[in-house]
Amino acid sequence: MAAPKIAVIFYSTYGTNHGIAVEAAEAAKAAGAEVRLLKVAETAPQEVIDGQEPWKQQQERMSDIPEVTLDDMEWADGYFISVPTRFGVAASQFRVFVDTLGPLWQTGALAGKTITATTSAQNLNGGQETTIFSTYTTAMHWGAIIVAPGYADGVKFEDGGNPYGYSTTPGPLDETGKRSVAYQSKRLVETTQKLLG
Repeated sequence: MAAPKIAVIFYSTYGTNHGIAVEAAEAAKAAGAEVRLLKVAETAPQEVIDGQEPWKQQQERMSDIPEVTLDDMEWADGYFISVPTRFGVAASQFRVFVDTLGPLWQTGALAGKTITATTSAQNLNGGQETTIFSTYTTAMHWGAIIVAPGYADGVKFEDGGNPYGYSTTPGPLDETGKRSVAYQSKRLVETTQKLLG
């Protein structure tokens, strides 16, 4: 039986979603998947990034991670998405990438693939659920299969209880966050494997 191919795709300004993505990629590998850790291309002007030292440092920390391409989207059987919340929806950098996917969508190349999403926001509940919903709404247009964590594991009662996908405020993942992301990633791999037969 072939290992499911999972693309862990993230955008991160200061590091929170990068940390989530790294944890998700490790958990997906441990669950038996072939994994690509991929970042979304930056669209902000470099002079703006250079004017904020934490943003610039995070950009440098991610410099060895390849940017996601249409080929990666076609390659993958499933997607783990981690993007920050901006005004209740996914950050514009992710939306710009989504807007390039028309050629794949038009041929049905994204249909039948699994997807799960996570997010962060400055304030607890500051648009986190709507960001995940907006990502899933896009996935429904593709014909993708949503794999939400639900409350199928006890960690969801410890991590803040978002059944749609892990969500957090800025900063490094604590142990509960790591367990929650690992659970969500493993659930994605297992569901994808079932669909592949």
